[in-house]
Amino acid sequence: MRSMWKGAISFGLVNIPVKLYTATEKKDIKFNYLHSVCKTPVQYQKVCPACQREVPMEEIVRGYEYQKGKYVIIAEEDLENLPAATTRAVEILDFVDLAEIDPLYYDKSYYLAPNDGGQKAYALLKKAMEDTGKIAIAKVVIRSKQSLAAIRVHEDALVMETMFFPEEIRSAKLLPELNYKADLHDNELKMAISLINNLAASFEPEKYTDEYRAALMEVIQAKIAGEEVTVPAQAPAGKVVDLMEALKASIQLAKTEKSKTG
Repeated sequence: MRSMWKGAISFGLVNIPVKLYTATEKKDIKFNYLHSVCKTPVQYQKVCPACQREVPMEEIVRGYEYQKGKYVIIAEEDLENLPAATTRAVEILDFVDLAEIDPLYYDKSYYLAPNDGGQKAYALLKKAMEDTGKIAIAKVVIRSKQSLAAIRVHEDALVMETMFFPEEIRSAKLLPELNYKADLHDNELKMAISLINNLAASFEPEKYTDEYRAALMEVIQAKIAGEEVTVPAQAPAGKVVDLMEALKASIQLAKTEKSKTG
């Protein structure tokens, strides 16, 4: 892997030289848009509708729309004067329990690896976090954007998850569909809990696969080979009429599946 940048973890008065690596990668299958007549990839041009011409990069500036149709121009020197615009420090602010953080706050994952001369301090921080069971909350700037971050121990490395700031999280109270009342019966709740218990298992990420991506790749390979593509018909989903009956059937199905895998 190639490191994105080199910086340091600021831990009290201790600076730990580190390298930042992307920890995840998208496995989405990407398509190019082609002209259906000649199969040539379609190009996208930056065009000004007022001047009716293509605009070169040197004529493009950043604009913030503060009112509808009204913009203020932000120049490069404006960005350079902002605090922490180019810093490469991971500044630890607090140590907290992992269970206190709602997963809604997490954005992207990165590996932090020790840079030259930082191995001992890196190992010390990692060991101290393992022994206390705490994770670190920090601030970091990546690609000119400041983010909150959670640093924790994963396998033999420190992993940093960038996080959204509280003002970036939308409240569920904005959903009008949640303004409802439901009468839950004790038997329904007991059945639902029983279903959850029957489906309970240890988290084993390797058993979860992307069936859609695999099926799409089969279609692509068949097209390349000039074969006829056949898609199996899906069974129609049964209509749920009675909630209790659906719960009972689901519990029985869960028990059957568990006995097969067991």
